Amino acid sequence: MIRNKLLLSVGLLLLTGTLLQAQQLPLLKVSADKHYLVTEKGKPFFWLGDTAWELLHRLNREETSLYLKDRADKGFTVIQAVALAELDGLNTPNAYGEKPLKNNDPTQPNEAYFKHVDYVVKEAEKQGLYIGLLPTWGDKFNKAWGVGPEVFTPANAESFGEYLGKRYKKQNNIVWILGGDRWPEDEEDNQIIRAMARGIAKADDKHLITYHPSGGKSATDYFPKDAWLDLDMFQTGHDRDTKDYAFVQNNRQKEPTRPVINGEPRYEDHPNQFKPLEKGWMDDTDVRQSAYWTMLTGAAGYTYGSHDIWQMWDINRDPINGARTVWPEAIHLPGSRQAGYMKKLLEAFPWQQMKNDQSVILNDNPEDQGHMVGAISDKKDFMMIYTPLGQPIKADLSRLSGKKAQAFWFNPRDGRSKKIGVFDTTEKPEFKPWSVGRGSDFVLVVANEGASYQLP
Repeated sequence: MIRNKLLLSVGLLLLTGTLLQAQQLPLLKVSADKHYLVTEKGKPFFWLGDTAWELLHRLNREETSLYLKDRADKGFTVIQAVALAELDGLNTPNAYGEKPLKNNDPTQPNEAYFKHVDYVVKEAEKQGLYIGLLPTWGDKFNKAWGVGPEVFTPANAESFGEYLGKRYKKQNNIVWILGGDRWPEDEEDNQIIRAMARGIAKADDKHLITYHPSGGKSATDYFPKDAWLDLDMFQTGHDRDTKDYAFVQNNRQKEPTRPVINGEPRYEDHPNQFKPLEKGWMDDTDVRQSAYWTMLTGAAGYTYGSHDIWQMWDINRDPINGARTVWPEAIHLPGSRQAGYMKKLLEAFPWQQMKNDQSVILNDNPEDQGHMVGAISDKKDFMMIYTPLGQPIKADLSRLSGKKAQAFWFNPRDGRSKKIGVFDTTEKPEFKPWSVGRGSDFVLVVANEGASYQLP
């Protein structure tokens, strides 16, 4: 009887361990060609991020669960959040009255604060989400703007990095993001960043590390040859005239080769160029343009952002730079759902095999808001062309390997596709969408006839 109970107990423990292991997400790695991310078993990983910078600082557990479930349901895969947050993250406590550091000393982390961070990381994993974890916002080492105070030195940055590395080394759903909307202004700043990376790697050499720079910059502008930099993250900033595609094209040419991530693009519901009265507000059209420009030019991932969500704004808080929609409503802004539509479209194909190829577009192609981007697969069995203003597309179907090809319109606003017809690939037809102008963007999808791909 005792033996049977013992066997039952051991069996339950093994079953529990198996269930826990089944819940754990796989570690992420860089692909063999260095252009995208994969899981441990080599499955391509689509980085669809959301900037939730104040998540760990401002939301309680119930709010956190609501937010994470919404993002998981929409197809997001990475949530970017900050341990030492931007908005007075050192001296204003979190939702449970806890500050991250004792005496604002990075060598004295507050266990109670980081237990809440633990909860968020594990709750994200339950939802199938990775956390792009920033150890600190940039004002804690370079107070060019923001609240600060500056608390980091190279020595305590390494200590803090090692602390975080030890704490989360067994948590697979982590990607480390250093920086925090900042450039290294002097040699000490460079030393601080490198020391933090060294501290993390000392305790945890399995998780990927990148750097989140300030607007208009890329991680490789500052750390081009550093071995710890696994991903090249860039920030376009909050301007609808920014050419996201140019960032990707430029970064894809750099050596050594790294996957390229658009880590902070123009935010939905953000004042364009920070000038709402003069320039208006950015919307879901801006999101879609930025997203398709990014991905069809060859990026490994795209991070969506909402001006209201990054700061988790509600009516009891001062709005930063004109936030106007409380975050529980802002999670339903159309751009976030439409970012998920893009992911569904691309994942219906071996998207990681696509290469940006502007020669598939035969029309004149402006470089401004009307710029079209094209991509074709390595096997030449499908191509995609994004037209941001609904301009007609004259496509070179001869680039495809088949004799006949079937063409579809994909509507990035509602995620639906519409068959156009079957064409000889010797043709160079002009495809005309059913509407034109701002807000009338489309993706032309053309695949070899008989190909097994199924559009959403």
